[in-house]
Amino acid sequence: MTHTQSKTGTKAKEQFKTGPIMAALLVAGFVGLFSETALNIALGALSSVFNVSATTVGWLATGYFLTLGILIPVTGILMQKFTTRQMFITAVSLLLIGTILAAAAPVFGVLLAGRIIQAAGLAISLPLTQNVIFTIFPPNKRGAAMGLMGLVMLAGPTLGPTLAGLILDTLSWHWIFLVTLPFLLFSLIFGIKYLPNVNEIRKVSIDVLSVILSTIGFGGIVYGFSVSGDVGWTSTAVFVSIIIGFVALIIFAIRQTKMENPMMNLRAFHSPLFVLGVIMSFITFFNMLSMLVILPMYMQMALLVAAFTTGLILLLGSLLNCVLAPIIGGLFDKYGPKAVITSGTILVAISYVCYSQFGTGTAIGAIVVTHIVMMLGIGAVLASVQTNTLNSLPKQYYPDGIAITQTIQQVAGAIGIAVMVSVLSAKQGSYLATVANEPPQAAATGSSLVFIISLVLAVINVVLSLFMKKPQHS
Repeated sequence: MTHTQSKTGTKAKEQFKTGPIMAALLVAGFVGLFSETALNIALGALSSVFNVSATTVGWLATGYFLTLGILIPVTGILMQKFTTRQMFITAVSLLLIGTILAAAAPVFGVLLAGRIIQAAGLAISLPLTQNVIFTIFPPNKRGAAMGLMGLVMLAGPTLGPTLAGLILDTLSWHWIFLVTLPFLLFSLIFGIKYLPNVNEIRKVSIDVLSVILSTIGFGGIVYGFSVSGDVGWTSTAVFVSIIIGFVALIIFAIRQTKMENPMMNLRAFHSPLFVLGVIMSFITFFNMLSMLVILPMYMQMALLVAAFTTGLILLLGSLLNCVLAPIIGGLFDKYGPKAVITSGTILVAISYVCYSQFGTGTAIGAIVVTHIVMMLGIGAVLASVQTNTLNSLPKQYYPDGIAITQTIQQVAGAIGIAVMVSVLSAKQGSYLATVANEPPQAAATGSSLVFIISLVLAVINVVLSLFMKKPQHS
């Protein structure tokens, strides 16, 4: 019976139409990640449209991060309870409903609800895509497939503000949402037609207490860091939220180790390569998402470059990375993790050395070249680290490993943006108060400090990458 099942499974794998499957999954992921950052450039305009404060309109970004931080940890157990197709159709349906709701929003509350529903769809889509990749591709081809996913994870957030800026210059803010609807419909149709059920359904029960602890834990941390920029690090709300979050996570982790069928199987952390990958992923996303916020702020405040022009200047690096991502994935499959990942971390570190030297007179050409090097480095690190991290796990731990890594990435991004924006603001304020009333120079000084901190973290990643190796069972 086992032999027959094995043959059947092998035959099924051979019949997978990987091209259409990947197209369906990656298009949905791209739309979700595009939506994550696209609205950021329109927050000022939306504040006026809906007559709400800057803090309130900021919830369109904070709510998105918060939803991802709360829901992604639950997807590990959901992927074992429901079929691949059920999860996919739910994810794309949520993205569609959220997008339509946001596009047609008559009041701010409806727009915020649409954003949260969008984020719920992405929270299912990202882990599901990784799980399908690791099921339908053998270990020696996962690098190339994850390279494509890395492309999406970079292209979505980086192209979001640029394309949204173009839309705002020519159309209304509604079109930031409307323009994605054809892509979501394409994804849904292709998914329904080509996506098979590849996961193993198990009779697992969802532990309500674990879900509550996870929600309070990850939600509390993301919320605390996200609002810190508005209310300040000394705020009781920030302090209490982060402390409660960490305490809930500790209780959550202890509970998971004592359960026979945990919501999130933490045995994945028994693998040293998995732990190494998680740490490197945290640093990568902390640096990357904060850089995507700080660099445009530096260009607009220190160099006085317009928002849309800023997007265009940074576009070349993003597009080049899109072209090279599959090639980088192929190099990972051919030469192994250390060669690709170490090279990538070195490029990232070199870029931060250059960023830290930027001032008010920095040439635009220098920024373009440095950003290209940075995006190439991140492209080499991002997908390759994720691939090797999950390759280090036995197959039955894939859903848990994916939920852990995806959650870590979103939490790292939220913390990175909050911490680095606070550092920039504090240094900027200090310069204006004690040195000179020169806002552009103050912005350049604050940005430089942020990039020096990121450089230290990037060097740590270079050192960690030297311990990266190919898992023996891959």
